[in-house]
Amino acid sequence: MESSLDFIALVRLAFDTGAIRKLIFSRPVAGEIKKVSARLVEHRGRRMLALEYSLPGDTVKHKNLISAELEEELNTLISGYMQANLITEAGEAEWKISKSGKEALLGGEKLRRRLTEKPDFEARIGELDNKKNYILSGGEDFLISLGISDKTGRVHDKKQGKFRQINRFLEHIEDVYSALPGEGRLLVYDLCCGKSYLSFAVYHYLTAHKGREVEMLGVDLKRDVIRWCEAEADRLGYTGMHFIFDDIGNLPEDRHPDMVISLHACDVATDIVINRAIALGAGVILSTPCCHRYLNGKVRIKELDFLTRFPHLSNKLSEALTDAIRLARLEAAGYKVSAPELTDPDDTPKNTLIRAVKSAENKAAAERYESILDYVLGDGKADYLKGL
Repeated sequence: MESSLDFIALVRLAFDTGAIRKLIFSRPVAGEIKKVSARLVEHRGRRMLALEYSLPGDTVKHKNLISAELEEELNTLISGYMQANLITEAGEAEWKISKSGKEALLGGEKLRRRLTEKPDFEARIGELDNKKNYILSGGEDFLISLGISDKTGRVHDKKQGKFRQINRFLEHIEDVYSALPGEGRLLVYDLCCGKSYLSFAVYHYLTAHKGREVEMLGVDLKRDVIRWCEAEADRLGYTGMHFIFDDIGNLPEDRHPDMVISLHACDVATDIVINRAIALGAGVILSTPCCHRYLNGKVRIKELDFLTRFPHLSNKLSEALTDAIRLARLEAAGYKVSAPELTDPDDTPKNTLIRAVKSAENKAAAERYESILDYVLGDGKADYLKGL
């Protein structure tokens, strides 16, 4: 009977001959990783297997295996799944475990024979750096104008992380696009917009990719930045895009934005953005927090004294608690929420996206929010974000 070891040997043969197109592990035995997929790549002249792990919250993580690491990782993977599919230039094979626990390898011998008969598929191996199909190509006018790409559309080496970040943010907008009005002009606010890389990207995406008419407003308290952004929008011909120098608290509440975005508003500025977006009745809120100083030193959970007495660990705890409280605040206001990774952690440590879509009011969520504040802050609850 052919077994998982036979399947791993088949993957090794396909790796060595350069024939792998895709390898997929599915039907997990347990755990949070729903699926693992892989493809063959080359990086700096070395052949590798590029793995992508599908995690909850529509997030992924990546790992690249060199030849010497292959068997050990594959043994670990196959022990956690009940099905694996190998797709190659020479054919396909499937390994699976039935409900009764019986192993089967379908197409294994046929594929092994074909791989042995034609052992050279090297021309099919892709480059590691091309593993992702991005929404933006790099040649868009706004990317060139903002200094992300050169005039040929090549993304500058030092801007690769920013380029990936922008594309990932647009993917999150794609995820929530169905929650936006299906027709008519979209009203989008970028609150505490700064230099507005995201504003330009979102405006381009909604107008050029989705064919929508968009009114986008960026608001910030840095006058020179606002002037620069307004001039940039004029140069690009983005007629529906405008920027104002003002406090976001002064925005009139008789207009309800379809979407509010905010990138790396520092510390309580993120709370100000969230509170303002709720007050404005935003349909979708996408916010990436920055630093989290406010709660540090204010946590009053006796059971966590063993942790909070260490400043560095207390700061890390405060970061997680701050974003969790923000999510609870949004749920209390009637939003459906999630907190996926924005992009690869190697690109930025400020990597959490608070994603909220307007839903029905939830009395239980409002009560839970109050109980969370009681638990975390104790008597300090009354002063939480007082005056924002």
